[in-house]
Amino acid sequence: METRMLRTAESDAGTRADVWLAGQVEGLTRSAAARLLEEGRVTLAGRPLAKNYRLAGNEALTLTLPDPEPMDALPQNIPLDVVYEDGDVIVVNKPAGLVVHPAPGHPDGTLVNALLYHCGGTLSGVGGTLRPGIVHRIDRDTSGLLIAAKNDFAHLALSEQLQDHSLARIYECIAIGGFREDRGTVEAPIGRHPSDRKKMAVVPNGRPAVTHWEVLARFSGYTHLRCRLETGRTHQIRVHLACLGHPLLGDTVYGAKKPVPGLLGQCLHAAGLRFRHPRTGEEMLLQCPLPAAFQAQLDRLERRC
Repeated sequence: METRMLRTAESDAGTRADVWLAGQVEGLTRSAAARLLEEGRVTLAGRPLAKNYRLAGNEALTLTLPDPEPMDALPQNIPLDVVYEDGDVIVVNKPAGLVVHPAPGHPDGTLVNALLYHCGGTLSGVGGTLRPGIVHRIDRDTSGLLIAAKNDFAHLALSEQLQDHSLARIYECIAIGGFREDRGTVEAPIGRHPSDRKKMAVVPNGRPAVTHWEVLARFSGYTHLRCRLETGRTHQIRVHLACLGHPLLGDTVYGAKKPVPGLLGQCLHAAGLRFRHPRTGEEMLLQCPLPAAFQAQLDRLERRC
């Protein structure tokens, strides 16, 4: 079992314990937080808290997490859009809405489950039983190219390319607002949001993060951008552009609170990948077209001009 010491802030006074707890532990839903409280795993001065307990603020709480239940990802027959495949790697065009790997709240129905079925279980084991083959990730509601490794040799070689920035990931997005410059770079550290643990933010003690951007087209109130990641932090493009005052169209976490009709999540697409083939050393450049929902937004903006 894992024990964590948690402290509430003054501003947390009046918040329900289950709501607060869900925001402190990554991936923990409110229902799971309530279950931990019901099991007596959250205590104040040795006494268990009820899930509807209202925090007083400035309290020292003890959270005891149960040992995780063993779980392996299982093959599932989920259709894949395969862009490239050989004996070492597979590159797929992931649709928006598909989670990359199993996690709390998403035990199956993920890209990993689909890859295990498609590849007959021949994926690298470097990422563990829940992330076999996964070299890098993209958000659930982000579409586009993702590369997976079929063996440990390929996985380690591709991971090295991620570290030395030679594996290039190119994205297209629609940002809210206009840009005076044609291109630029955001270099700002990213870490967990100081008050909302479900979000990321630019914070002084965050991990280094660099995003290069260039304008592809300008519309009234919106800009079509191409972005290249030099690092790969969680929600990096979304956080960096929101920090500039230009959140992504459809991003209800870092931008507007209402979703855009006809758009699932944010307008962000991993349009290109460039890497050295782990076995042959050949330079690989793979691209995929914009999804229909993204293109529909561009068409709508063009008609408004």
